[in-house]
Amino acid sequence: MAIRAEEVRKLRERTGQGMMECKKALEESGGDAEKAVEVLRKKGLATAEKKSGRKAAEGRIFAYIHHNGKVGVMVEVNCETDFVAKNEQFQAFLKDLCLHICAVNPRAVRREEMPAALVETEKRIAREQIAGKKPDNIIEKIVEGKLGKWYAEHVLLEQPFVKDQDRTVQAILTELITKTGENIVIRRFVRFEVGETATE
Repeated sequence: MAIRAEEVRKLRERTGQGMMECKKALEESGGDAEKAVEVLRKKGLATAEKKSGRKAAEGRIFAYIHHNGKVGVMVEVNCETDFVAKNEQFQAFLKDLCLHICAVNPRAVRREEMPAALVETEKRIAREQIAGKKPDNIIEKIVEGKLGKWYAEHVLLEQPFVKDQDRTVQAILTELITKTGENIVIRRFVRFEVGETATE
């Protein structure tokens, strides 16, 4: 089917992808813009996975203090070149990431960084909640499901992005990797709140 230039332009503005990529995605999806977005996201994820092994030794540390002066966030995000570190999209991502951390208060960047004792406690609580109510052969599946929801609440990359609740922070990061063509890694963050003390 013939794809109109206007449709390609709108998809490009929405996704930040190149004209040819947008046209191919629209052709592949039969002109359905929503399906075309999904096509581009899947390709973006594949691109991001290919780049994940590349060294990301450049980047920036960004700090944000909330307007009330009671919450502050500092984050380190790495990329491959200083050129991308200075890029407006990269800088905007840093700012949005700090706003997200300020608002949502994650505990770790990725699930492997969650304290093992905390994970075990959540598993134990989940098991106790369903003990005797379900057959043993499906208890573990239910526990894993509950744990997955818990990770989505507390792990930065798995949280719904504060400015777009339909997408995770990982999805936003993947999109940035696709746009810049570089491996980008959220290395670490720290969040300060007046009156709070570290418990872990």
